[in-house]
Amino acid sequence: MKTLITGGAGFIGSNAAAHYIRKGSAVVILDNLAKVRSRTNLEWLRQIGSFTHIQADIRDGDAVDAAMQEHADADLVLHLAGQVAVTASLVNPRHDFEANALGTFNILEAVRKNAPQATLIYSSTNKVYGGMGDIPVIEMPERYSYDGAVSGIAETRGLDFHSPYGCSKGAADQYVRDYHRIFGLKTVVFRQSCIYGPRQFGVEDQGWVAWFTIAAQLGRQITIYGDGKQVRDILFVDDLLEAFDSAHDRIDRVAGRVYNMGGGPENTISLCELVTNLEARLGRRIDVQSSDWRAGDQRIYVSDTRRAVADLAWQPTVSANAGIQRLFDWVAEHAGEFH
Repeated sequence: MKTLITGGAGFIGSNAAAHYIRKGSAVVILDNLAKVRSRTNLEWLRQIGSFTHIQADIRDGDAVDAAMQEHADADLVLHLAGQVAVTASLVNPRHDFEANALGTFNILEAVRKNAPQATLIYSSTNKVYGGMGDIPVIEMPERYSYDGAVSGIAETRGLDFHSPYGCSKGAADQYVRDYHRIFGLKTVVFRQSCIYGPRQFGVEDQGWVAWFTIAAQLGRQITIYGDGKQVRDILFVDDLLEAFDSAHDRIDRVAGRVYNMGGGPENTISLCELVTNLEARLGRRIDVQSSDWRAGDQRIYVSDTRRAVADLAWQPTVSANAGIQRLFDWVAEHAGEFH
């Protein structure tokens, strides 16, 4: 088996690369190494096993096409590269569009022309559903809760792109779906909620579970935008990797489908609750300040994972509390690597 991973030096990508190296797959990483920790992750991967690295930017259609020509025998393409933060998309919407919408188009075209037999899994986002202000929400002391939608947000929910990031990821999401319908590619879209775990060098703008965990242990100030009652369902990265495997194994049945991929109703946490959780682990208070709400922030988003559970014979196995402990321990072990 050969697995090509765009963004393979990132958080999810490096975990996926390690996973497939360990499974004996020939792993090809396409990554421009633009992120600070990319080279650190590649060094870590070299300790696990061999892989091929192609330093290229997905915005460069010729480079992407050349990489796919060279690896036209790929069985699985994980498209994980892109611009990942709503805030960054507000500062530079053109870069956001080129990285997410154009970059995904380049990947699709390269696969269509060179490796149409490959399974292509795209990491989309819950942001394609927008603010969802029409859904009744109950405000509780430390969190928001749905008033009625107890199973979370299903894939049948109408799309409502909000923010340049939502637009670019949403456009890519729809292109990936349509390349199955029009060209017959074996594509699957995962609309991911909050994925977290080791090798996530989280920052304030992206990867909030990791950022809170890192900041808490290093004594850095945490800023909560809004009231801190925002709720997300969180999914440990190992569970996401199992979902990749399940989709690839069942691609003849699930090609062209979209899945809301998160921890589901059993694995939800609010910002305030995470702070409390971390304070209990540390045995001290954490320095927290408040600021205004950020554009496009959802008060609550919980994935209805029932379609994924049914189609993929998959479900999360790492509870929120256990996953946070594993992330906490990893941060403690690597505290010297955070600057």
